[in-house]
Amino acid sequence: MNSGWYLLQQGKHSAAYNMAMDEALLQSALELGGPVLRFYGWEEPAATFGYAQKYAEIEPLTLLRPLVRRPTGGGLVPHDADWTYSLVFPAGHPWHALKAVESYQRVHEWIRDAFARINVETALASSPQKEIPGQCFVGFEKSDVLWHHRKIAGAAQRRTRNGLLIQGSIQPPPIPLRREDWQAAMCEVAGHPWNALEISTPLAAMIQTLQNVKYSQAAYNQKR
Repeated sequence: MNSGWYLLQQGKHSAAYNMAMDEALLQSALELGGPVLRFYGWEEPAATFGYAQKYAEIEPLTLLRPLVRRPTGGGLVPHDADWTYSLVFPAGHPWHALKAVESYQRVHEWIRDAFARINVETALASSPQKEIPGQCFVGFEKSDVLWHHRKIAGAAQRRTRNGLLIQGSIQPPPIPLRREDWQAAMCEVAGHPWNALEISTPLAAMIQTLQNVKYSQAAYNQKR
C-alpha cells in the first residue's frame, strides 16, 4: 500500500448522511488525491440496500427504518449493531485498477489480518453458501470474512471514472470486543502512515446537497 492515505474517524450520523458522505468522497476522489479510510456509525437502527435492487422486494425483508439505497451494489444490510467503514481510491491508484473480485478479496484479507491482531481468528470463505438471495448476511459469498463458519464481514463496491468506493459492514462476533481496538488494528496492519482528512467547505456542501435532495428522499430510495 502507498503512503499518503487519509483517515476519517466519524461518530454516529443519519443513514442519509452516511450514504451522502460516501458518495461525496467518491465524487471528490481525484481532488483528494489519495485513498480514504472512513469509520462511522448510525444515529438510529437503519438498513441499506444495493443500488440496483428493487425497493418492493427489499421492503418486506426488514423492519429496520429508514431503508436507504446505497451508492454501491450488494444486498440488504442491517445497521442495528454493526461496525461500518468505507474506502475510497482515486482513479490511477492500484486498487482502482483491480477487478471487483480482487478488491473484494483484498479488503477482506485486510479485515482478517486486523482481527488477528486483536486475537480473533477469522477466515475468508473459499466458496459461496447463499441461502436467501439479496440479503448480505444470510449465507456468504466467496472471500467473505467468516468466524466459526458464520459471515461477519461483507462489502459492496462501485467504480467510476473518479475512483473506487467500497462500503463495508462488520457484524461483530458475540465475544468481548471493542470497536476502537478493531479500528486501531485496521490502521496498524495497513503498514503505512495516515493523514487526518479535513472536510473542506465544498465537500461539506456536496454532502449536504446529496443528503437533502437524494438519500433522504423516498422518491430516490423507492425509485425502482
